[in-house]
Amino acid sequence: MMKLKTVFFSLICLCFFSAANAQQSARLTGNWEFVRMDLGGVWEAVRPVGKGNPEEMPVWEKVSLPHCMNARDAVDPDVNYYQGPGWYRTQLAVNNPYTGGRVLLHFEGAGQKTDVYIHTVKVGSHVGGYDEFTIDITDAVEAFKRTDVFNKQFRGKVPLVIRTDNSRDLEMIPSSLSDFTVYGGLYRYLNLVYTPAVSIDKIFALPTVDNAGKLGKLVVKARLYDPAKKNSGNATVRLTDPGGKMIAQINKELSSLSGDLLLNEFSVRSPVLWSTDNPKLYTVSVTIKNGNDSSVLTERIGFRHFEFVKKGPFMLNGKRLLLNGTHRHEDHAGVGAAMTEEMIRTEIKLMKDMGVNFIRLGHYQQSRIALNLCDSLGLLVWEEIPWCRGGLGGDIYKEQARRMLTNMIEQHYNHPSVILWGLGNENDWPGDFPEFDQQKIRVFMKELHDLSHKLDDSRLTSIRRCDFCKDIVDVYSPSIWAGWYRGVYTEYRSITEAEYGKTDHFFHAEWGGDSHAGRHSENPDNQLQKIRTGNGGDERAGDASLFGGNARVSKDGDWSESYIVNLFDWHLKEQQNMPWLTGSAQWVFKDFATPIRPDNPVPYMNQKGVVERDFTPKESYYVFQSYWTTKPMVHIYGHSWPVRWGDEGEAKTVKVYSNCDEAELWVNGKSYGAKKRNVQSFPAAGLHWDVVFNKGDNSVKVIAKQKKVQVEDSVHFRYETEKWGKPAKMILEKVKQEGDIATVEVKLVDDKGIQCLDAAAFVRFGMIGDGELIDDLGTSSGSRYVQLYNGRAVIRVKANNAVNKISVKSEGLKTVFIDL
Repeated sequence: MMKLKTVFFSLICLCFFSAANAQQSARLTGNWEFVRMDLGGVWEAVRPVGKGNPEEMPVWEKVSLPHCMNARDAVDPDVNYYQGPGWYRTQLAVNNPYTGGRVLLHFEGAGQKTDVYIHTVKVGSHVGGYDEFTIDITDAVEAFKRTDVFNKQFRGKVPLVIRTDNSRDLEMIPSSLSDFTVYGGLYRYLNLVYTPAVSIDKIFALPTVDNAGKLGKLVVKARLYDPAKKNSGNATVRLTDPGGKMIAQINKELSSLSGDLLLNEFSVRSPVLWSTDNPKLYTVSVTIKNGNDSSVLTERIGFRHFEFVKKGPFMLNGKRLLLNGTHRHEDHAGVGAAMTEEMIRTEIKLMKDMGVNFIRLGHYQQSRIALNLCDSLGLLVWEEIPWCRGGLGGDIYKEQARRMLTNMIEQHYNHPSVILWGLGNENDWPGDFPEFDQQKIRVFMKELHDLSHKLDDSRLTSIRRCDFCKDIVDVYSPSIWAGWYRGVYTEYRSITEAEYGKTDHFFHAEWGGDSHAGRHSENPDNQLQKIRTGNGGDERAGDASLFGGNARVSKDGDWSESYIVNLFDWHLKEQQNMPWLTGSAQWVFKDFATPIRPDNPVPYMNQKGVVERDFTPKESYYVFQSYWTTKPMVHIYGHSWPVRWGDEGEAKTVKVYSNCDEAELWVNGKSYGAKKRNVQSFPAAGLHWDVVFNKGDNSVKVIAKQKKVQVEDSVHFRYETEKWGKPAKMILEKVKQEGDIATVEVKLVDDKGIQCLDAAAFVRFGMIGDGELIDDLGTSSGSRYVQLYNGRAVIRVKANNAVNKISVKSEGLKTVFIDL
């Protein structure tokens, strides 16, 4: 067992590298067909079909990969999302350039059970929706090429058929009780790989450095793939520094190719250290030569050391680093889990631009693309397996957890970003099995902890919210939701200090609350008067429900952006004065789909993100920027608040979020003076002004200064002084036209035509015609059934060059229509 005092680190991930005389890899993205149902058998996907043959299924649709079976229905307000089988088919032109080489299918992830066929021959299976796996199809391809149908029916192509299945299964992790959608489909990239007869499966590169950062050491091991039992070869290992200069190279004859082979131990004097501000990466390249063919695998690594000080802060390379973190789900509007590389890059870059230096990947191992970005951008990572809620199953269940932990560690071993291997989440949450035995859960948690350190003793283990296991893992996060599920946000520090005292190595994962994008409030904290204080900040069974139980903000609050920025602001202010705090991770960066929240303002969405599901930033994104970034920025609260309200002559608060030293505010051309930023002055670090608005239109501008740098921001809105009554009718109108896309807006008004700015009823959009609603996106402006935000809601419509009739209805009011 390693000592926690100082932890040395750096690691790797399986990736095929395309180079001359090396294995060659290509993504299989196009020419796929898909059907969302089960077949009688694989032959239904490959049997000969003639024109007009009534036996051919008519429901195959053309798709591209990555593809998620639940891209839309995960947030469809009117159905339960599909959990069951789906079939994919394509045809491959297989031409392996290597004599005696192998043909592999490398899956970067597929959910949740996968069966793979070449024609009708099953060549492999995998259980687990989030780890990578590789299936060798060489023998099946060669056998199929010798059949008559290869040339006659398939004209020299090889039919590939894949069945995925995300059906509910109690003996599989994650539990369907989890607060996220258990997606199905080929939702990560699939690669066709050609390798020589002897190829590199994985390399394991472990860089360490002494406390002074002067002497580095790199241990390089390799695991080879040698199905023909060649049992000999030559290895070349090259080490290149962050500037591209090769600093070491060795050659080694191999008399055995089995097991994990130690290739070399390098010494590196005064290595350039990897850090969150300066994520410098070295390159390790391993070449295995057998005969005339070579196999090459390249990994990027980082020298650094970290420490979770006992009863103290987090240290990176000998200096304290406050971990400013968030969480990530693989989930996006319109595609579900099937995020493209470009989407993943956009998301991780948005996190970095918000000032994040730490990400917890919840609640499963994620795409290699995300991990590579964390390495290159300087984001530390807690990655975990999906043992999430439900209890503990039997032998099949436990074997999957062991296998996924092993896969996660081996596949992501070389990433310098990873510091914590998460063993589970909310394992104190029963529900899947008649027995809930805490002692058995403790025994299995200890087994996973030991397995993690056996596989990788350079990192620590962690879990969140399972108090009866907190003594087993290296780093523990209790449940603290002050101001949302329990208590008020001003209790955050006292609750956190109490929990910190109960464990040696504390981290605060998950805090925050939901906000309905576009909903704002003039008095967001009024709801706190009803909340009982002094009862802790942990969430408990039923707290996510919008009905019944004790008074709590999550149930009784207004879910406004105005409230949540105050909650975030207070937490971030307090964290600046906790010298012992390792750090925290706000839950969650982006809104995501979940089957257990059908009654939320956007049904089936967890709305705790600081950006919407389509990357649209909420107001809270800029609160974090103001605390966590150094590049000068300024943001006036209220860019999505078109109408403010109050009495004529009443002073209203304008909040400005900025990391600059001072800011000056102008309202309707009049200066309200400059203010100095003070982190401990709440709200908005002292950058708040009380202003009397004009009745009607108003313009607000701010100029912030940081030394010689000046940045500015502005907003425009209407100030409503008339009092509105009970909603009497809806008004539906087109507010924007961009090409073939129109945006329509509904407003609820009283009998005098005044907009009911506190109206939060559900409305349902519909349409008749050849166009389509752009809905099932899981956003406040991309859902046909959605709660109003300040008495209004919008949706976009694709006209398809046709005349369409749009409708909107709400309970108790007359349905209204508009022609487009």
